[in-house]
Amino acid sequence: MPTRKSVDRPRAASNRRDEDDPETVADRLHSAAIHLLRRLRREDDASGLSAPRLSALSVIVFGGPITLGALAAAEQVRPPTMTRLVQSLEQDGLVTREAVAGDARAVMIRATPRGAKLLGEGRTRRVKRLATDLAALEAAELHLLARAAVLLERVTRAERRTP
Repeated sequence: MPTRKSVDRPRAASNRRDEDDPETVADRLHSAAIHLLRRLRREDDASGLSAPRLSALSVIVFGGPITLGALAAAEQVRPPTMTRLVQSLEQDGLVTREAVAGDARAVMIRATPRGAKLLGEGRTRRVKRLATDLAALEAAELHLLARAAVLLERVTRAERRTP
């Protein structure tokens, strides 16, 4: 396996070991997160939806009703692309479109109970798969990951507050 080049930058603490350097940790976490998500994404095949459709449905289910423009921005696609995704989700009975009072052009996209259920079932499959993998760890390793999960949650909450 090829090694990664280290980035030349000033060290925050001269007694910090390389594996404790924030940039090194960030690099390793980034790589691990990508591999973890790829592995768990295999469980999504059972939903019958493509990754872009599942991602859009996730934003709608967990973000609440949302405009088409906001959904396109959240998914980093152009509105015409999102229009096609939403049309297919609507045809499958996973979302509905509702007019916005006072704005004839605006439409809110809302998940149907069927859409929320499909997404919840997918999450359950992914969590069960990961739990099976974690069950193979020793108790101390699992405890360490539990603590790391708390720290990662804290880091992601801080990121949401940053402009």
